[in-house]
Amino acid sequence: MQTLQSGSDTLFLLLGAVMVFAMHVGFAFLELGTVRHKNQVNALVKILVDFSVSTIAYFFIGYTIAYGVQFFQGADVIAEHNGYQLVRFFFLMTFAAAVPAIVSGGIAERAKFNPQLFATFVLVGFIYPFLEGIVWNGRFGIQAEIAQVFGAPFHDFAGSVVVHAFGGWVALPAVLLLGARHGRYQNGRVAAHPPSNIPFLALGAWVLTVGWFGFNVMSAQTIDKISGLVAVNSLMAMAGGTLAAWLAGRNDPGFTYNGPLAGLVAVCAGSDVMHPLGALVVGGVAGVLFVRMFTLVQNKWHIDDVLGVWPLHGLCGAWGGIAAGIFGQRALGGIGGVSFVAQLIGTVGSIAVAVVGGTCVYGLIKVTVGLRLDQEDEFNGADLTLHRISSTAERETTW
Repeated sequence: MQTLQSGSDTLFLLLGAVMVFAMHVGFAFLELGTVRHKNQVNALVKILVDFSVSTIAYFFIGYTIAYGVQFFQGADVIAEHNGYQLVRFFFLMTFAAAVPAIVSGGIAERAKFNPQLFATFVLVGFIYPFLEGIVWNGRFGIQAEIAQVFGAPFHDFAGSVVVHAFGGWVALPAVLLLGARHGRYQNGRVAAHPPSNIPFLALGAWVLTVGWFGFNVMSAQTIDKISGLVAVNSLMAMAGGTLAAWLAGRNDPGFTYNGPLAGLVAVCAGSDVMHPLGALVVGGVAGVLFVRMFTLVQNKWHIDDVLGVWPLHGLCGAWGGIAAGIFGQRALGGIGGVSFVAQLIGTVGSIAVAVVGGTCVYGLIKVTVGLRLDQEDEFNGADLTLHRISSTAERETTW
């Protein structure tokens, strides 16, 4: 029976890892559909190579920092108990790799390729695992201290804050240090850069949305802890985010297809403790928050966050962390065991780690090798400049 239990847990988590792994296809196509045609190849290559660098960084460094586990043993040892620890590494690594995938959307169309790979290695190998270890493994005693003072630890079941808010707030200093794309803002006015391919944008959003049920439900990590409540809350938040973004965005397809992502980002933290009606409200608020803040950031503040990763992941993730302390309360139909103050402290503290980490990493890159392509290369597009081919290759094949 113990062998059967171990094998079932391993298979359960492996399925979750594959689903979250597949979400990186969604990241790639969401970015591909949003950027201009001359940067589509770059979006596809960047997500794949970033994922591979993340794998190496997390295997050799990050997983050890977060959980104190390393794999420098014989294969016979690390394969014991059906290799559950290895599969757990795979599952959690797909979460870690989401951080550079999130950042990628904010710095698209004008960032250098190799410096971003360096940033990925540092973020996934050192900074993200530091936060992950604190929140999900109780390292450094911070969670115990929060629980002692406020009656409950900081609760983030599936990463609203640890993954999404962290990625979004790391992206913000990167976007600010890069500056806007050339021609985006002229004489105080915004030059339109519409999505290049709505069907691919929609495909990316759909792949992310489906994979998110592995992201959330499989965060239980063992089959005996699987929760139908998490699945239904994820569904309700997705629906709430979609409808709210559709209404607030006045039927704009870009906003509509980011709506479910906003809702799912927000519900991750409290999906195991909220009532489905609470999850619906959390998702709806996230959908409106994304639309309003994306518009404000782009049109009023003139911050050229191409995919809106700071509003989508940074702000909606922060909202999700705080919302878990509100809608997880028994008075609002939740299961309880959460503290609003603990959620607020944990969310703000995580944001501080992300902003400081992102500023240091991208600030160092800027003053050493530089962050962005020169103006001519940016004008030609990252596809031809970096990869020597365009997404359609019409220009190259007709020469």
